Amino acid sequence: MKRSSELFILADSMEWEVLGGGVSRKFLGWDNQIMMVKVKFEKGAEGKAHQHFHTQATYCVEGKFEFTIGKEKKIVKAGDGVYIPPNIMHGAICLEEGILIDVFSPVREDFLSGEAVSYFGKK
Repeated sequence: MKRSSELFILADSMEWEVLGGGVSRKFLGWDNQIMMVKVKFEKGAEGKAHQHFHTQATYCVEGKFEFTIGKEKKIVKAGDGVYIPPNIMHGAICLEEGILIDVFSPVREDFLSGEAVSYFGKK
């Protein structure tokens, strides 16, 4: 298995990987230590509550999302960021069609193998 992405990832030349439930993604760079993913949500699409051992930082490029991290719930809009510590339950509901940039450390091996798509869906 290849252990890193190409050096330049030109998103306009990539197709969206459709995950179902109104969610699509593009991998924007990764190696063993870090992964960046562009995720597109239709209104009403959901990242169902889940947890993982990875540290996650998310930037909202456009749209509006209701994030729940642990017991805390907040509305996140374009320009906002989110930090998700390891092993904490979290999820998001897309309130207005939008795009998130997710960064994980270490790499999400389950994403590369296609195993982690089950927590996306429509509300």
